[in-house]
Amino acid sequence: MRLNLSVQYACAREGCPPRADVLRWVRAALDAEVVARADITVRFVDADEGRALNLDYRGRDYATNVLSFPYEQGAHLAGDLVVCQPVLATEATAQRKPFAQHAAHLIVHGTLHLQGRDHETSEADAEAMEAEERRILAGLGLPDPYADDR
Repeated sequence: MRLNLSVQYACAREGCPPRADVLRWVRAALDAEVVARADITVRFVDADEGRALNLDYRGRDYATNVLSFPYEQGAHLAGDLVVCQPVLATEATAQRKPFAQHAAHLIVHGTLHLQGRDHETSEADAEAMEAEERRILAGLGLPDPYADDR
C-alpha cells in the first residue's frame, strides 16, 4: 500500500505530535486489504478554524476534536483529517491521558471515518468501530481509549 501523507500545523506546533507519529498512526488504521493507495492530509488547527469548519460542514457551532473529509474510498483512498489541537489537549487533560495517546486515538478514529466507518448510524456500528479502534491502538502498544479506569 502506498501512502502519501501531508501533515500541516495551522496552530501552535508545540504539543502537536510530530509527522513520524502521525504517519505511524494513519498507517496502522488503513485497511491494507482494501486500500492500495492513500492520499491523506492531517491538519492541526486552532479553536477558531476548528469551530468554523464544524459550523460550515456539520452545522455545529463549536470546535470539535476531529473532522474527517473523505473524497475517495476503496482502493484509492483520499481525504483530509482536521484535528483541533486545543480541544484535543483539553480532552486529554480531562480524561487524564497523555496528549500523544489521545492524539493517536483521534487520528485512528478519523482515519477509520475516511474509510467509511461510522459510529453515528447505529449502536452496532458504534460498537464495531470502537472494537476496531481498540485493536489498532493495542497493536500500537496503546491502552483501550474507552476503558473507564480513570
